[in-house]
Amino acid sequence: MKPGRDISRLIEIMAELRTPVTGCPWDLEQDFASIAPYTIEEAYEVAEAIHQGDMGELREELGDLLLQVVYHSRMAEEEAHFDFGDVVEAITKKMIRRHPHVFGDEHGIKHDLVKGLWEKIKAEERAEKKARREAQGLPEEAKGFLDDVPSAFPALQEADKLQRRASKVGFDWNDARLVLEKIREETHELEEELSHTSPDKARIQDELGDTLFALANLARHLDIDPEEALRQTNRKFRTRFAAIEDHARATDTTLEAMTLDEMEAAWQAAKKPRT
Repeated sequence: MKPGRDISRLIEIMAELRTPVTGCPWDLEQDFASIAPYTIEEAYEVAEAIHQGDMGELREELGDLLLQVVYHSRMAEEEAHFDFGDVVEAITKKMIRRHPHVFGDEHGIKHDLVKGLWEKIKAEERAEKKARREAQGLPEEAKGFLDDVPSAFPALQEADKLQRRASKVGFDWNDARLVLEKIREETHELEEELSHTSPDKARIQDELGDTLFALANLARHLDIDPEEALRQTNRKFRTRFAAIEDHARATDTTLEAMTLDEMEAAWQAAKKPRT
């Protein structure tokens, strides 16, 4: 089988991989749950390629992400739920429906009216989803105000989404400094747990979680993406730790042989702006 630019070739390849007896043993034993972590991983690798500005890598990673869509679609087709064409039809229908100001009767609508139109369309979609679940004999979804926020999000992102959702009904502070007070309160409670002779790890975890949640709330009030803020710090940590490794090589030693004071000195040197 030769590669090709047509999506049908990728669909054919996946069908071959999932064909009993002649297909790939590893691919044949997978299911939706086992593939889901790879789907998330590929999405993050797309984001990393974008951050690095590597268009060649982005092309490869987008292909890997597309494969995940084809993979899930193939498994659904095998179980007679839907196929790849149904997925394409569903998203094209949704995009056209959600943009009547571009494709439909609301063409040319003013920008400030688009948000209200969007909320109306989302309400219609929720009603259709409810009817579809009823037709399939599925239980009615919970009606909690926060249920629209997926629990599968990375924890910081989920915290941000939950807080944004709650703020829509006024459950929020109106001053970032009040959030800072909450952070101080949470860190104090964490410190108290740590001060016990025999600290309770479960309680420490609970207080640490509260602190992280409050920090995510502060990021929201400052209009900062907490995930991106932490990623930026992670990149900074990588760079500065690499400077410690460079120092070790330059002094003909190893990380394991360096003292903490030596590592700290190299770290501080890496923090200084270059002139």
